[in-house]
Amino acid sequence: MADEPDNETETPEKPAALEETAPQAAADAPEQADAPEQDTQDAADAPEQAERTEGSAYSAPVESEGQLSSKERRRRARSTHTGEARPARSPEERHAERAAERKTKAARRRARRQQEREKRAMARGRDGGASQRDRSEIGQLAPVHAQTEGVRKVRQGVVVSDKADKTITVRIDTARRHRRYQKIVRSSSTLHAHDENNDAHEGDTVRVVESRPLSRSKRWRLVDVLERAR
Repeated sequence: MADEPDNETETPEKPAALEETAPQAAADAPEQADAPEQDTQDAADAPEQAERTEGSAYSAPVESEGQLSSKERRRRARSTHTGEARPARSPEERHAERAAERKTKAARRRARRQQEREKRAMARGRDGGASQRDRSEIGQLAPVHAQTEGVRKVRQGVVVSDKADKTITVRIDTARRHRRYQKIVRSSSTLHAHDENNDAHEGDTVRVVESRPLSRSKRWRLVDVLERAR
């Protein structure tokens, strides 16, 4: 019976590595069990952290509405809009709203312009004495240029009409040489001149000089009659 195998099963020996890691896994098990509780706590603390982060990011002092520009005020008003549609309005209500808005803007413009006028008045008041003195000194200085009368244009032509009272129509003939072809080019133009005594008649050769506007079409005045018509 010594040759019969032993019926008792032998327990296999565990490797040394597994024996070493088993206590460590048992120690980590409670920590893994506590992980859901930690996640729940982190989720609960998330809004507080977000508020702290937002508070630190926007810790700068908030500017008052008066210091903000109009563009910034509109942007903030749009950001606070909830997106709800306004109730339907009649054309009269829209017109009244636009009129009120225009009235408000006009009041703001008047206030700003009044402030600008006051600033200019204060600036003039500060240097008003010096400006008065400078103006008096300038008035005492001799003028740089004496008052002179410009040279008036003089034209010679032939009277083609004297039907109107105290007015003659004069034809001015001109002849010039062409710049490129060197050919004599003749042209004529007419003008109206003032004849106070109705001295010139049709066909006369007269001399006229330019003057101030005497009527809608008269800018010339008769000087003398050079040659009478035959």
